[in-house]
Amino acid sequence: MPLNGKQRRALRAEGHHLEPVVIVGQSGVTEGVLGAITQALNDHELIKVKINEGPGTRQEAATSLAEGTGSELVQLLGRTVLLFKKREEDSKYDRL
Repeated sequence: MPLNGKQRRALRAEGHHLEPVVIVGQSGVTEGVLGAITQALNDHELIKVKINEGPGTRQEAATSLAEGTGSELVQLLGRTVLLFKKREEDSKYDRL
């Protein structure tokens, strides 16, 4: 389910004070990184990911992260990516 503008704005406001949970290193988007992000999304639903220097652009990395984890790319600001994946049950974001 793609997010509309209002939903993205609300999620950006929620994610403003979050710290990055996962850092993508020089190797880029690997299976280990995708596994860590998937676990963090299951735990928190809304997470920040920091993209350091690596192969490809940060836009490519952000898109790969979203596609690889089945999440929504809420925001790409500098080297920080905000990802969202709503839980099926017991979600904090039922209003979205």
